[in-house]
Amino acid sequence: QVQLVESGGGSVQAGESLRLSCRTSGINFKIHRMGWYRQAPGKPRGFVAAISSDGSTNYTDSVKARFTISRNNAWNTVYLQMNSLSVEDTAVYYCQATYKARNYWGRGTQVTVSS
Repeated sequence: QVQLVESGGGSVQAGESLRLSCRTSGINFKIHRMGWYRQAPGKPRGFVAAISSDGSTNYTDSVKARFTISRNNAWNTVYLQMNSLSVEDTAVYYCQATYKARNYWGRGTQVTVSS
């Protein structure tokens, strides 16, 4: 059974940091592209960051230089370090694992940033 479990969300003030984690099981983690997406109230789910199996990364423009995605293949876990958080980063953050045509999603973790 495939499981992706996000953690690390919470409520912070603008300018503070959070580190999200997504621990996976039931997949060959090291071959999967791992991504973070987010969905704010009333908006569609959107791409935040991704890291490929070879370690290459990409980010949506609004989080570049503030967020860092990383992975630990030994722990089957992907991370999202989020610095200088702003109110606009408030959303539910979802972890995604992708390999060829297969996509798996976690249930999300809430991040709330107040001014």
